[in-house]
Amino acid sequence: MENRNRIRDIVFMAMYLALFFVLDWLSNQIGFFSMPEGGTLGLGVIPLLLCSYHLGWKKGLTVGLLSVVLQFMTGRVYVIQNSDGFALWQILIQFIMEYPAAFGIYGIACIFPNFGKFYSGVMITNLIRLAIHVVAGVYFWSTPWWGSFTYNAWYMIPTMIVCLIVVPLIDSRLQPVRH
Repeated sequence: MENRNRIRDIVFMAMYLALFFVLDWLSNQIGFFSMPEGGTLGLGVIPLLLCSYHLGWKKGLTVGLLSVVLQFMTGRVYVIQNSDGFALWQILIQFIMEYPAAFGIYGIACIFPNFGKFYSGVMITNLIRLAIHVVAGVYFWSTPWWGSFTYNAWYMIPTMIVCLIVVPLIDSRLQPVRH
């Protein structure tokens, strides 16, 4: 029975990654709330959040990190364009902040309490991701604090609102398939 549950979880993880890929691609094709240097309405994070609530934080974190691999394979990774004056370690820190940390954070959404249909983990993880992007904007993209916040909030706040509406609706339908 243990082996059967592991296989089932792997299938669910693959499904969440596939949904991430399709929704991320769709978000970028539509270009709604799309920003010139990267960032758009993040429909792809919905499956990352659902995975966390459905399979727990460890598998959710794994799927969040694997979503970065998918983004890298499809050319959706933006790093410092003008690397003059930046050491390799600085570029590496920028990449880690804006991708593994920013997308992996969705894996821990399930550790925060839900209050009825309000999933605080959805809000908290989106706000943490916003903070990560704001800090990266200041230190790596040479943007003032207010400018970095405005740029990133333009797509992150709508992403959070959509997730706060959609994730509880879908998650309630996943209750029967939980372990």
